[in-house]
Amino acid sequence: MTPFHLAFPVRDLDETRAFYGEVLGCRIGRSSDTWVDFDLYGHQMSAHLRPTVASAQRDGAVDGIVVPIPHFGAVLLMDEWEKLAARLEARDDIDWLERPMVRFKGQPGEQATLFIRDPSGNALEFKVFRSLEQVFAH
Repeated sequence: MTPFHLAFPVRDLDETRAFYGEVLGCRIGRSSDTWVDFDLYGHQMSAHLRPTVASAQRDGAVDGIVVPIPHFGAVLLMDEWEKLAARLEARDDIDWLERPMVRFKGQPGEQATLFIRDPSGNALEFKVFRSLEQVFAH
């Protein structure tokens, strides 16, 4: 599988580098005065400076839980997700939208998930399925 690319707005590149690099553990790639690339679990994420970024609104619903739209993130393997969840839970500076939980319990597509916001208000979801075959289950 090839990586995807996502360009997203951020209000400050230094706080963005710290969050994605130190908090999430992303490798930092190329950058300029107006953008910086990150390796988010093998995917190219490009943060572009937009000082007037607006936060994602909590106006979507998934399995009875209100989630922010738009949001982005990654589908991980269980060991990666557990490590990330533990890393985030151990910090006191995380802007949690949904702490680690399981949704669609006992149904096709059952998944563990968590939602956080980055310093610019971008909503991120990280999730894991019992098996990758369940990603597109219906």
